[in-house]
Amino acid sequence: MAAKKILFLTGDFAEDYETMVPFQALQAIGHTVDAVCPGKRAGDRVKTAIHDFEGDQTYSEKPGHQFTLNAAFDDIDASRYDALAIAGGRAPEYLRLDAKVIDLVRHFAQGNKPIAAICHAAQLLAAADVIRGRRISAYPACAPEVRLAGGDYADIPIDAAVTDANFVTAPAWPAHPEWLRQFLVLLGTRIEL
Repeated sequence: MAAKKILFLTGDFAEDYETMVPFQALQAIGHTVDAVCPGKRAGDRVKTAIHDFEGDQTYSEKPGHQFTLNAAFDDIDASRYDALAIAGGRAPEYLRLDAKVIDLVRHFAQGNKPIAAICHAAQLLAAADVIRGRRISAYPACAPEVRLAGGDYADIPIDAAVTDANFVTAPAWPAHPEWLRQFLVLLGTRIEL
């Protein structure tokens, strides 16, 4: 397997687990992962939030860790990356307002490069208008946005994921094992035991 170069998009108040776990897991198996956030440089930090499911109408939110970025958003060249991964949480709601972020998402979608999006990251996919006709999962509160953007919302269990063409999507962090497994398949990553 040839190591892939993955661009990891996150931001302030992205979900802690949806930032830390995929970033570290993809590196652990040998891929190069550059974590970026608009307006920030390598060495800068983003605040994360821990979202949990405690029986309320929606998730609870608690302060998460400080996540250190290892690349500068303004310095990236999307053509040098094999895939895009997008953290969920609250970050996508403001990241989708950045025209450069939208262009970045469109670059990967139009190039048919693998895109792994989890939870509220579907808000970015919808804003970039790249999911028309695709089966896309997301946190259930994002279902209307997926549908309004022309996507087929995949109402799957919280620990499941779905692949449609170059998109791998999942509802939330409990799906990490399946979401990451499907993303690795798209990347052509083989792990032998």
